[in-house]
Amino acid sequence: MTTVNERLKEIRTKKRLTQSALGEIIGVSKQAIANIESCHSNPSINFIGKLIENLNVNSNWFITGKGNMFNPPKFEDVEDEFTQKVEAILKKNGVIL
Repeated sequence: MTTVNERLKEIRTKKRLTQSALGEIIGVSKQAIANIESCHSNPSINFIGKLIENLNVNSNWFITGKGNMFNPPKFEDVEDEFTQKVEAILKKNGVIL
């Protein structure tokens, strides 16, 4: 079974983020991410909360390793993504919005 430290790296890799980019999202330094990933420190409750909130991470998976890595997207997020794709197609085809 993996550790939270390994799961953090797995999330970061899945999202294609550098340690610096993830640090910016969470509000910590690149070194803090590196320390957690290398098992020199463990994530704080505050860190875990920001990770869950900002990256839609499934808290159960992050803490226990069970379940899916990410929560299903919220309807609003899916709708926004769909709207952006439709608008891009319309613009590409010369439809004025």
